[in-house]
Amino acid sequence: MQPVDASNPPAQPLPLDARAAWTTNAVAIPIAQVPELSSQEFRGACVDLCTQGARLSALLAIPSENAKPLQVLAVLSHDARRCLAILRVELAEGEGYPSLSVALPQAQAFERELFESHGIRPLGHPWLKPLRRHADLEASPENVQAHTFFQVEGASIHEVAVGPVHAGIIEPGHFRFQCHGEEVLNLEIQLGYQHRGAEPLLLRSAPARRVVVAESIAGDTVIGHASAYAIAMEGLGGAAPPVYAQAIRAIALELERLSNHVGDLGALCNDVAYLPGASWFGRLRGEFLNLLMELSGNRFGRSLIQPGGVRFGLTNEQRARFLSRLVAARRDLQGTAQQMFGAASVASRFEHTGVVSKDVAESLGLVGVVARASGCDRDVRRDHPVGIHHFVQIPVCLQESGDVMARAQVRWEEVEKSLDFVVAQIESLPAGSGGSHDVRPKPCMLAVGMVEGWRGEIAHVAVTGKDGQLVAYKIVDPSFHNWFGLGLALRGQEISDFPLCNKSFNLSYAGHDL
Repeated sequence: MQPVDASNPPAQPLPLDARAAWTTNAVAIPIAQVPELSSQEFRGACVDLCTQGARLSALLAIPSENAKPLQVLAVLSHDARRCLAILRVELAEGEGYPSLSVALPQAQAFERELFESHGIRPLGHPWLKPLRRHADLEASPENVQAHTFFQVEGASIHEVAVGPVHAGIIEPGHFRFQCHGEEVLNLEIQLGYQHRGAEPLLLRSAPARRVVVAESIAGDTVIGHASAYAIAMEGLGGAAPPVYAQAIRAIALELERLSNHVGDLGALCNDVAYLPGASWFGRLRGEFLNLLMELSGNRFGRSLIQPGGVRFGLTNEQRARFLSRLVAARRDLQGTAQQMFGAASVASRFEHTGVVSKDVAESLGLVGVVARASGCDRDVRRDHPVGIHHFVQIPVCLQESGDVMARAQVRWEEVEKSLDFVVAQIESLPAGSGGSHDVRPKPCMLAVGMVEGWRGEIAHVAVTGKDGQLVAYKIVDPSFHNWFGLGLALRGQEISDFPLCNKSFNLSYAGHDL
């Protein structure tokens, strides 16, 4: 971890492309500054910018002030330049636009969602199947097609259907395998069983309740989503939390990462019947959940983060206790990890299983652990820093093989770096307060709040109207980017490897379904 030698974050030159408005994470811009493009210009600009190193972080519909009913807004992240490009196109009722997915496969789920939710047709989309809706289980709404699963024909081809109801305590999702013997030729994943309407609920909720909705998007990512919501609101209001609150937020985010990464390592051990690792990692996960509980009063960090700051902090006595417990946890973790990665039975199952190449990961726009395990060098904490990450940076952990082993190794390396970070922040925690929670968004503005959650990039896009109230809100959980990657990871694998591959991704059903 290297501190930045400056009192203010370094300014980054913004790429010049007049077809987009340029901003950075947590910095709002007037929506009027975003140029209105024709549908052809919109597609061309998105493709050009992605060719030049950007990637699609969000695609959403927002209400228009003109006679036209909707605008489509794209948020592209340019990681190397630490900035965001905002593009928009106005569409008349029933009008479509040339699909981005043909040139940018990373857009496929976003465009299916636009068509399903708003009837906006991406012309030329390769397979415009429903993303969340189940037309055969409900009165078929207009513009929602009945779902047809991908078919594979030939001698000895058979189909295996798993879910949506699973054994154990797990959210519902349907997995449809086409196999030749034990080999998986194709896996299609059908979600949507958890569709709760989180975005419209957040829009119609009172400001005091919105953070509760944000915390509930994915139950294992309370800190990540609450942070992204708070950052977006602070951007709209032109407010920034004090340094003390920024440090507490960063500590909580890494404790959330630690608890989930350690839990995932234990679950991976369990899936290959390495029970010592499953037991010890499972116990150690509880250590970090308990630290979150001591910090916030809740094992998952609920009620800690508010726009403008945090509700709770650490006393000197708590700081000493945290440091002592972190030292003990590190000792036990290192011994357990050494045993696990040194076990031949673990390596034989992890290595060369569920491979996702770097080219595939880049093409699909994968994020987080899954992307970094395939060699994609991206991390919001470094590329789009907010708060304390402007000044204190966590090294990005990369692997190249893109298999289960690589995803496990990235998790372990991030555990070590997060422990270093949390200890350093607690030791140097500045004096200060939790901040003011009176954040008032400004009218006709747009802000993006991005956070590197434990699964990967979380993006919240917020737009206000003339009265300063939210008129559009888009949530993108990292699972939204990564579910299609899991389907491709199974191609050519034995079907018995599915539980292990699935756990190595460990994606959220609720975070996708919203």
